[in-house]
Amino acid sequence: MQLTRRSFVLLLFSIILMGLGDLWRGFAWLGLVAVLVISVLMLVDWRLTPNAEVWSLQREHDERLSLATWNRISVHIYLRHSPRSLSIWLRDEVPPTFGIRETDRVLSGSVVGGDVRTLHYRVRPPRRGDYSFGDLHLRWKSVLGLFRQQASFPAAETVKVYPNLVDVRKYDLLVRQNRLWELGLRKARVLGGGTEFERLREYFPDDEYRRINWKATARRGKPISMEFETERSQNLVAMLDIGRMMRSPVGDVARLDFAINAVLLLAFVATQKGDRVGALTFADVVQTWLAPRTGRGQFLRMLETLYSVEGQPVEPDYNRAFQYFSTRQRKRSLVLVFTDFTASFSTDSLVAHMSLLRRRHLPLLITIGDPSIHRLARQPITDSATLYQRTVAEQLLDERKLILERLQRLGVLTLDVPADKLSVAVIDKYLELKSRALI
Repeated sequence: MQLTRRSFVLLLFSIILMGLGDLWRGFAWLGLVAVLVISVLMLVDWRLTPNAEVWSLQREHDERLSLATWNRISVHIYLRHSPRSLSIWLRDEVPPTFGIRETDRVLSGSVVGGDVRTLHYRVRPPRRGDYSFGDLHLRWKSVLGLFRQQASFPAAETVKVYPNLVDVRKYDLLVRQNRLWELGLRKARVLGGGTEFERLREYFPDDEYRRINWKATARRGKPISMEFETERSQNLVAMLDIGRMMRSPVGDVARLDFAINAVLLLAFVATQKGDRVGALTFADVVQTWLAPRTGRGQFLRMLETLYSVEGQPVEPDYNRAFQYFSTRQRKRSLVLVFTDFTASFSTDSLVAHMSLLRRRHLPLLITIGDPSIHRLARQPITDSATLYQRTVAEQLLDERKLILERLQRLGVLTLDVPADKLSVAVIDKYLELKSRALI
């Protein structure tokens, strides 16, 4: 039990009255009466205020939390009976590595007896894996506001953090509402350059005039466009480097985790469009291989497989990875290679294999930029430390640019984007290639 400011003010008033008893004995008696009244009020307040036994708390969240995004956590608070509304404060024991806003560490509100009050906060897990929540701690003010009580409620549980599923759910919702532009997809409205009619829809300013259905436009009194569907059952394979460089973080999240998020969103979008999707992970050896398949079942298999993938502290062996892929996948595919590199001997091997891959497949090299490197390369020079930082950052960016330009001269497609824009950029590129019938 903790006394409130109201109690301290009343007690202080009583003490002052008794202290003035030297001036007039009546003050002492008034002070004594005040102490007795306050004591009675506190006793009544204690009897009226609910104890811990009448509270019920329950935490609620998704079965799978998503990596590197804000996940909503809800706590339902039920008070069985109370004569009036009570002010409450809630603190949850979240896993210590989870990001949480300072304003969400202690939640406040009020609850009325017989009602359920739900408080929400958000957490941001920086890594995949299993984590544990602790107990819930609740504090509530008494009916008369003279003191506060608090209690802890058992709520320990284990939660699994998976690659980002929030973007997958968001894409699924927006595609049903034809609002994919909100996700940042520039090509989302283009279903393809095929000839198979799919549906009529409202005209958009960037639609081609030849797509306008004039008969439907006349009937409805507004421009109506036709959508055509590209060929289905094309093959996509994501080759995911899980070697040393992919373990390095961008912010508080590893490059590998950004890549896994992008692969899963790509798999979801591609299977929605009827394409077959597969995945290969490798470091110095090939770790996992999922042959291209279509359907929701393949997306779930990729989700479970990539959930357990861990980065390896070794250099990637591109020779072994590409040889393994060539023996497993002979049909033409869009091959998305997620990797990162520096000017080392392994880069020559990567360039050579990407070039050879063009003979049968459509290769796309995807690298993840670090915004902090770009900031260092543009920072003003004020001392020797900033000079060194800027020089090294500029050298890294120049080396990266030379390698990408070398691949482009060989006819290999490349995509180098900041980590926080990777998923949208990959989907955008996939939709562009599909609409141009390059796959």
